[in-house]
Amino acid sequence: MKRFARALFAAIALMANAICAIPAQAAPGAYVADDAQSRLGFTGVQAGAEFKAVFHKFTANVQFAPDALAGASIDVTIDLASVDSEDKDRDTTIRGPDIFDGAHWPTAHYLTRSITKTATGFSALGALTLRGVTKDVPIEFQWLPGAGNAKLVGTAKLKRLDFGAGQGDWKSTEWIADEVKVAFSLTLTPKP
Repeated sequence: MKRFARALFAAIALMANAICAIPAQAAPGAYVADDAQSRLGFTGVQAGAEFKAVFHKFTANVQFAPDALAGASIDVTIDLASVDSEDKDRDTTIRGPDIFDGAHWPTAHYLTRSITKTATGFSALGALTLRGVTKDVPIEFQWLPGAGNAKLVGTAKLKRLDFGAGQGDWKSTEWIADEVKVAFSLTLTPKP
C-alpha cells in the first residue's frame, strides 16, 4: 500500500511539473495610438487623377499580441470633419451632405471581429460604419513591435457607394471612382 501511495504521489508530481512547463499564452497588450506619430488616410481618383487625403483627428484602441489573436481587436473612431486632401473646395465637398454628410454622421467607426495570421503578416475582418451604414471591410497589416511601443501598418480597400458616400452629382463614378484605398500607420503606446 505504501509503495502504491508513493507511486501515486510521484505520478501527481510529474503531472504538476508537466503542466507548469506548458507556456502560458500571452494576453493581448492594450495600446492607444500616439496622435502625433500616427497617420490614417485614403487615396481616391478624381477626374482620372489620384488624390490623397488624411484624417487629422482619430482615436485607435488596440488589443494585440501575435500569439493571442483570439482576444485581439482594433477599434478606430474617425472625426470626419478632420479630412484634409490639400484642396479646400474638394474638402468642403467631401465633408458636405453628398459625401460624408458630417452634419448627420460626424464620425466613422471601425471595429474588428476577427484577426488571423497570414504568410506576410495579419488579416482582420471588421465592421466599418460610415454615414449610418455598416459593412464588413477586411484589412491587411503588419505588427512591428518596439521597445515598449509598437507600430501597426496596413491597408484596406472599400467602395464608397456601398456606404452611400456619393449622392447627387457624386453618385456617378464618372468623376470620382468608387474604389477607395485606405492606408494607416499607427504608432502605439501601452495604455497606462
